[in-house]
Amino acid sequence: MPAKTFYIETFGCQMNAHDSEKVIGTLLAEGYQQVETPEAAHLVLYNTCSIRDKAEQKVFSRLQQFKRDAGKGKLFGVLGCVAQQEGEKIFDRAPHVSLVAGSASYTRLPELLVQLETGHRRVTGLSLDTDETFDTPFTRRDNPYRAYLTIIEGCDKSCAYCVVPFTRGPERSRTSESVMAEARRLADQGYTEIQLLGQNVNSYRDPSPAGWDFAALLGRIAEIPGLRRVRYTTSHPRDFVKAIVDAMDASPVLCDHVHLPVQSGSDRTLAAMDRLYTRAQYLERIEWLKNARRRYSITSDIIVGFPGETEDDFEQTLDLLDTVQYDSLFSFKYSPRPNTAALALPNRVTEDEQQRRLAILQEKQRAIQIRLNAAMVGNIEEVMVEGRNHATAQWIGRTSSNRTLNFSDPRTEGLNGQYVQVRVTRSGPNSLVGESVTVV
Repeated sequence: MPAKTFYIETFGCQMNAHDSEKVIGTLLAEGYQQVETPEAAHLVLYNTCSIRDKAEQKVFSRLQQFKRDAGKGKLFGVLGCVAQQEGEKIFDRAPHVSLVAGSASYTRLPELLVQLETGHRRVTGLSLDTDETFDTPFTRRDNPYRAYLTIIEGCDKSCAYCVVPFTRGPERSRTSESVMAEARRLADQGYTEIQLLGQNVNSYRDPSPAGWDFAALLGRIAEIPGLRRVRYTTSHPRDFVKAIVDAMDASPVLCDHVHLPVQSGSDRTLAAMDRLYTRAQYLERIEWLKNARRRYSITSDIIVGFPGETEDDFEQTLDLLDTVQYDSLFSFKYSPRPNTAALALPNRVTEDEQQRRLAILQEKQRAIQIRLNAAMVGNIEEVMVEGRNHATAQWIGRTSSNRTLNFSDPRTEGLNGQYVQVRVTRSGPNSLVGESVTVV
């Protein structure tokens, strides 16, 4: 195998996906060649997620598969949240690993690679003592039409279940000048959709004298010529202010979708989670969206079986689903994570009870989505085409409200990245079906 080949596998969220784009760009700039399989690579990297225990276990399972290759010249690296969480303990658990680096150290990748290439076998980048955001000069974009753009790193909240403050460090916002320059550059390169990223994206505070908040940044990015869609994720309800809704209402470039994680519908559980808001305060933000000029798709995250969650707490969460009518939902069983306050909480909910509650929640949400999607039949939606399913002879697109819409069109090529008007003809719980229409 060539001496400088690499393979990278990414676990977790959009932040990790974009981090991997930056890692790939840096490696290519350093003369490495990307290959499609770990077997063909000299350097194997796993960009990891530690938000739940199963994601962490999956990484160590991958590493175990290649234990036999230790000493054969192949190098292994663990990047991201598990790297930051476990630190040098990874070397003991997987002795064939040579590189352990958290996201705050990615700007140092070139020097870390030099250490690897010169024979060092325990190379680390684990310091969180930085005011920088992970803004590398090289990024290899995976999608030619939609681009990620990180505007804030880290988190200053201390949710009792969450490892992000420990693995990603404190909040560091990029300057508005830096964000705007990258957004303009992406538009000039032909990207028509960008997605702003941050652990708490709406906590953005411009550190430069301009002093923009998130709402101001949204409004300015929406004015950049060439951009058709701007999305953002993920928001914290505490920092979701009315000005954000006003900015979205003012520009159709800002997509009809808000992801606003609630985690629980119970004030008692929210307080135990240290979420910094009440159910009433959360619903006030929902009302801002429901009373807006446009119809916004609202999605959320919910954790069931948090320590101390009673049946009544769970019923309040189910009631919240009825009240809000979420367009989509990511739901999970509580997963104990290292270095979190929830580890010390009493009254753990059993695994069987967690699974029971999750099944009830997901079934209720499925019924809501079936009804909401069925109400869209007959609508004409603009989709950005993402690809083609040759088996069904349908194009795959995404609406402004972040729904997948599979549609028929007489054209069999040339639509990727284009915007097409589609009439919805059928619906399911997770997607829509339609046919393209000619707009006069």
